[in-house]
This record gives sequence, structure tokens and C-alpha cells, in this order.
Amino acid sequence: MEWMEVNVAVTHEAVEAVADVMTSLGTQGVSIEDPQLINDLRNSGTWELCDIPEQENVEIVTISAYYVNDERINAKLEALEKELEAIEKRIGKCRFGNTRFRKMAETDWANEWKQYFHVTHVGKSLVIKPSWETYEAQPGEHVIKIDPGMAFGTGTHHTTNMCMARLEEVMPKNATVFDVGTGSGILAIAAALLGAKEVKAVDIDAMACRVAAENIADNDLSDKIEVREGDLLHGTEGQADMIIANIIADIIIMFVEDVPKRLKEGGIFLTSGIITERAEDVRKAAEAAGLRYLHTTERGGWVVMEFTK
Repeated sequence: MEWMEVNVAVTHEAVEAVADVMTSLGTQGVSIEDPQLINDLRNSGTWELCDIPEQENVEIVTISAYYVNDERINAKLEALEKELEAIEKRIGKCRFGNTRFRKMAETDWANEWKQYFHVTHVGKSLVIKPSWETYEAQPGEHVIKIDPGMAFGTGTHHTTNMCMARLEEVMPKNATVFDVGTGSGILAIAAALLGAKEVKAVDIDAMACRVAAENIADNDLSDKIEVREGDLLHGTEGQADMIIANIIADIIIMFVEDVPKRLKEGGIFLTSGIITERAEDVRKAAEAAGLRYLHTTERGGWVVMEFTK
């Protein structure tokens, strides 16, 4: 199968809006190349074997989306251009240069990750290990073997990284966990390794579900984690001790009114994928739904927010 890679270079302020538009047009995956994040990771001491040079221009973020190169691709690209123009009418000039396109095979895209993704330590005990590298676990460490394939979630971006670190701190014992928008399955795997009794991992994208199921099997956790294809919480039933949602602010605001119904009394709603500027919007929506705000972690212009019922 042939794919069309579409690259848009934008300001930090426009990242969420542009990524949302690219997702809404049916992409099979979005990657965000944030030079400030790369520098932060290089200097943190947590990214091993890193051979990426220091990034000089940290103001430009490159968002890449991948679409099936079929008879609908031209219509999607025209729609993307109109949406980008609409974004700039709302927030002002935010693009650097023209939108770039590149045809690529599925295997090429899978290999693109390998030059950027290395062993990463998160929090006190979590270690993310890509499938193509080796790592000898230290006592007390939980090693997550992950291959992002064609789904979002390597654990190196602030959103996932912070969510995992906070998950480590607040995971209830023997919890039932719903992971909404599971992507590669990395947060579901982290929850299971940190002591969750059962995890229901949901994603609307069939390919993400396939990748998540493969990663879960590679970590010998298929008995604890069930992967389902579904739209947000509609892919689950019953109530959870914890609901995790690493998505984007607009989607969180859209479905947060359903969270209290699906969360046990005293349960935790941990959500990320939120730029700092949208944190207050998410907080207001969550509190209006009946959730009580507990905590915010912020790094690199992104936040993880914690609420309880």
C-alpha cells in the first residue's frame, strides 16, 4: 500500500488545531516533531543512545500526517488547505513555508520512527524500550516493549511521558482502567505493569487497535488488557477506578460529561494531550460535568490534568 506523507511547519500555538484538522481528514497517523522537546530530551539524561544534534530553531514545529494515496487523496489535500487557511484567519499567520508532500511505502514509514526512538526512562520505575533495541532491566523497573508501528504513542512526547509519570504516582491498587484513545497501547501497558487488575484499551482506529494488541501481546499482558475498537467511552461498559485519555483538548471537552457516569466514586480521571493555553477550558468542562480538580503537571507547553469523582 502506498501512502502520502503531508508535512506542515507551524508555530507552537497552532500545533493542536492543525493536528486536529489533519486527524479529522482521516489520517492513519500523526507525528509531531517539536525541536524544543528534542532538546529537552537530549538534556534530560533519560534518552539513551541519542545521536540527534542540538536543535537550533525551536520555534518551528513540524506536523506530519499519513494518508492512503488513493482516489480520495486530492480532495483531502484541498480540504486540508482550506482548513489551514481558516485557522490562520482565526489566530493569525502560523505557517512556515508551503505544505510538503511525499509518497512513501508502509515499510518506509515504520522505519522512520527508528532514528528518533530509543530507550527512555519515565518516572521512578518505567522504562520504554523499542523492539529493535536491547536493555537489561534493573531491580524494580517495569520495562515496556513497544513498537509504535502505525499508531501514536512512543512515550517520548511530553503528553504521554507526563501521563505515564503521573500514572505511576496515582494508580489505585487492583484498579480497573479504561484507556481511551489507546494508540500504540503504551498507557494501557504501563497501567497493567503498575498493578491494574484489568485494562480496557479503546481506539476508534482499527489499525491502532491492531498495533496495540501486538504490543500488549509482546509484553505478555493479553490476559490483563483487552483491546476494543470503539468511539471514546462507547467502547467500554461498566465503571472504572481510573479513566485515562491522552487525546486533545477539544475531544476531551466533548466527551468529559460522560466520564462521571463511567467512573467509580473516588475514581481518577487522568487526561493529557492538552496545550497549556487550553488547560482552563478543560478544567471548566470537567468541573461542569461534576468532576473535582486535583492536580496539573506542566512541561514544554503541555499539561496533564487529574480529576476525581
